[in-house]
Amino acid sequence: QVQLVESGGGPVQAGGSLRLSCAASGTIFAINTMGWYRQAPGKQRELVAEMSRGDETFRDSNRYADSVKGRFTISRVKNTVYLQMNSVRPEDTAVYYCNVRGSLYDFNTFDAWGQGTLVSVSS
Repeated sequence: QVQLVESGGGPVQAGGSLRLSCAASGTIFAINTMGWYRQAPGKQRELVAEMSRGDETFRDSNRYADSVKGRFTISRVKNTVYLQMNSVRPEDTAVYYCNVRGSLYDFNTFDAWGQGTLVSVSS
């Protein structure tokens, strides 16, 4: 079992900054991918940023949605993933969900989602 706990959402003015965090816990053997998705009202959920485990040197690779490149940064410390959001825009308003994929100690894989945190950007 894997549990994800998100925090850091809330209201912010356009041009401001916000940092989201998501802590994963449970019988996790290895994490392969940690990422953030968002869903705005009336729209489909979309990828915001994702960090994938790299090679044996543990060099991760990151990818971002075009709309957030240069403004958002994904990072990770152990089993917690962060999303630093700078220069936010009203169109960044959405519920943000973290997603973690990996394997458990019983060798089963998992694909877990956080409960979602609302980011509301005012102009």
